[in-house]
Amino acid sequence: MPKPLTDQEKRKQISVRGLAGVENVSDLKTNFNRHLHFTLVKDRNVATKRDYYFALANTVRDHLVGRWIRTQQHYYEKDPKRVYYLSLEFYMGRTLQNTMVNLALENACDEATYQLGLDMEELQDIEEDAGLGNGGSGQENPHLISPSPPLVLSACFLDSMASLGLAAYGYGIRYEFGIFNQKIVNGWQVEEADDWLRYGNPWEKARPEYMRPVHFYGRVEHTPEGVKWVDTQVVLALPYDTPVPGYRNNVVNTMRLWSAKAPCDFNLKDFNVGGYIQAVLDRNLAENISRVLYPNDNFFEGKELRLKQEYFVVAATLQDIVRRFKSSKFGSTEVVRVDLSTLPDKVAIQLNDTHPALAIPELMRILLDTEHQTWEKAWDIVTRTCAYTNHTVLPEALERWPIDLFQNLLPRHLEIIFEINRRHLERIANLYPGDHDRLRRMSLVEEGDQKKINMAHLCIVGSHAVNGVARIHSDIIKISRVIAERIGEDYIRDLGQLKNLLEFVDDDSLIRDIAKVKQENKLKFSAYLEEHYKVKINPNSMFDVQVKRIHEYKRQLLNCLHIITLYNRIKKEPNKNWTPRTIMIGGKAAPGYHTAKLIIRLITAVGDIVNHDEVVGDRLKVIFLENYKVTLAEKIIPASDLSEQISTAGTEASGTGNMKFMLNGALTIGTMDGANVEMAEEAGEENLFIFGMRVDDVDAMDKSGYDAMEYYNRIPELKLAMDQIAGGYFSPDQHDLFKDIVNMLLHHDRFKVFADYEAYIKCQDKVSALYKNPKEWTKMVIHNIAGCGKFSSDRTISQYAREIWGMEPSLERIPAPDDPRQ
Repeated sequence: MPKPLTDQEKRKQISVRGLAGVENVSDLKTNFNRHLHFTLVKDRNVATKRDYYFALANTVRDHLVGRWIRTQQHYYEKDPKRVYYLSLEFYMGRTLQNTMVNLALENACDEATYQLGLDMEELQDIEEDAGLGNGGSGQENPHLISPSPPLVLSACFLDSMASLGLAAYGYGIRYEFGIFNQKIVNGWQVEEADDWLRYGNPWEKARPEYMRPVHFYGRVEHTPEGVKWVDTQVVLALPYDTPVPGYRNNVVNTMRLWSAKAPCDFNLKDFNVGGYIQAVLDRNLAENISRVLYPNDNFFEGKELRLKQEYFVVAATLQDIVRRFKSSKFGSTEVVRVDLSTLPDKVAIQLNDTHPALAIPELMRILLDTEHQTWEKAWDIVTRTCAYTNHTVLPEALERWPIDLFQNLLPRHLEIIFEINRRHLERIANLYPGDHDRLRRMSLVEEGDQKKINMAHLCIVGSHAVNGVARIHSDIIKISRVIAERIGEDYIRDLGQLKNLLEFVDDDSLIRDIAKVKQENKLKFSAYLEEHYKVKINPNSMFDVQVKRIHEYKRQLLNCLHIITLYNRIKKEPNKNWTPRTIMIGGKAAPGYHTAKLIIRLITAVGDIVNHDEVVGDRLKVIFLENYKVTLAEKIIPASDLSEQISTAGTEASGTGNMKFMLNGALTIGTMDGANVEMAEEAGEENLFIFGMRVDDVDAMDKSGYDAMEYYNRIPELKLAMDQIAGGYFSPDQHDLFKDIVNMLLHHDRFKVFADYEAYIKCQDKVSALYKNPKEWTKMVIHNIAGCGKFSSDRTISQYAREIWGMEPSLERIPAPDDPRQ
């Protein structure tokens, strides 16, 4: 198979000098060499590729800084309402390319590096992913359509806020170690620390002048002068700022991540003679707060360190918000506003999931204890300021903190939550007299062996708006040129214009062009797979992809049963004209989630048997994609033909990765769950492969009872697949390796894999049949791309701004640093 040309090689065939502007290129080369000179250590005169990367990153960053400062000045001059997006996770991925695109520097940088004898693609590959979040592909940054890449949902929202001219700030934690790196060793997941900062981060700026104290532990005193939280342990929050550029509008907003630092006197006052060294070493206890991201996704794991992280980010951020609200001049510390009663007019706080829920009692504490507001006034300010985005419908994922942990760590906040709950239940009792069951269900405090605070209930009660997650963002789709030739380039700023593609759905040249781009992407990814996985790929096979966190509810096991069924069919009738498939599954299992890790082991075991079976040949290949992350998503999503979104109906709160596949020309096989529902509305259900139970069917089955054995005994292909797993066919050296999976599927499967098996297999047969008709397949792809407009995060953020935050988006371009001031 000839090696496909890379984007860089294609570019080298046509110089972009004309596009780049000779002046720009010359300036960039000068600045690059200047940065390279200062990057190199004095005793080292040979530059490494990493030195070149840092020189390029710093050169691009120079173009950000002036815009960043001017944006903040602009906000202080206009004094707009500001939105603060609080999230414990920002899956940022890489920054260099996003910044070049948003500043319209990509062509000039490409030409400058080319003239310097360097390859820009190679330099971009050196950048570490900033994996400061969990999430699967939906919340990462596969190169998609528009101006700016989405990062985690939170991160892509920051991009959109800047593109829409909103005065916005993202707040989170600067984890020293992000989401773990996944290695597959002998078929098993092994975790390695993600030391993403080991070479430094050229995109961040430490701001020690805005360091803030955060208090823990201690006790509460009720005095005639008011309530005081005393004898606390103090940890300092040191902010690091990262610029977030909008799309070619010169707006550069800020993401501020907090790092924990011990104060100079931490534990020193307690040491005895000779205890000085230990007291200094104990500083680590304070600084552990920002050491590592908790890697659990859709599982709540109650640990004191996690609660500390949640309060740490909230306490530091609210001090910052109040400081910024009180001073209204750029760079000024002078207090201008003294009355916080107008806070909701100037501040919107968006709580991304329940992790920053403590913002509600913390803002109450500030208003009551520091600002001396009445309870009623404080509560009115809090509820008009805060809004909440819910991310999960799974009960095991909901945060419930034990009261004794709260009492120890945050005693004042527990008092405030109890009072919030008392008033809340009083209101419910007045509305529904005598309905004690309702009071129990709606209480913020869950009774039981161990009383717990339900953080989702706290968010709902303390917010004026509650919404679920939705939609996607975008970044240069690999088929953007083909689209622009038909409908113009304005769709980049308004994805709604994609619907104009429907006029060309029967246009043979568009069908040919889209199929050609898809095939190029597949050839490129085939070469990558062969290099990294040593598996020979048939680039004409259907690329069938499921990439997301490994979890029972996402039903990678259903996919696995289909693989085994296909394998058995090919073995039984090897001479039949089968539709060839390359099935790829990727994603990380939470380190403590035994079943998820066993699911990965099963997928790798099935792959070992299938990929080495000469009878099957290249008609079926199975690959588990190791360490699925942003940069791998960028490669795989544009190459995918079929996207698997097969969670049990009613379990997926979002699943926004579905839309990224849709936008890049993959068709979806899925249940009516999560984002699939909206996708079917926009593209037409007939243009998706929808199968299986709907939410009502699942509810009915929950009531009547789900009997897995009935399906096992009735469906021969299912029975055969399960017997092979149970009997060691895929684990010949350890026959009972998968006994826990078999036992779970047969006897306590909450997600009803067998109930959807038959419908799923039949639907996959329809997929295989349509794939044999490339023209009809591509027409369906065009319907899907045309239906993507609604899923732009720019559109979502515009809606948030108007309906939740009371702000008006603007496409106004503010002056660049070298433009004259207005």
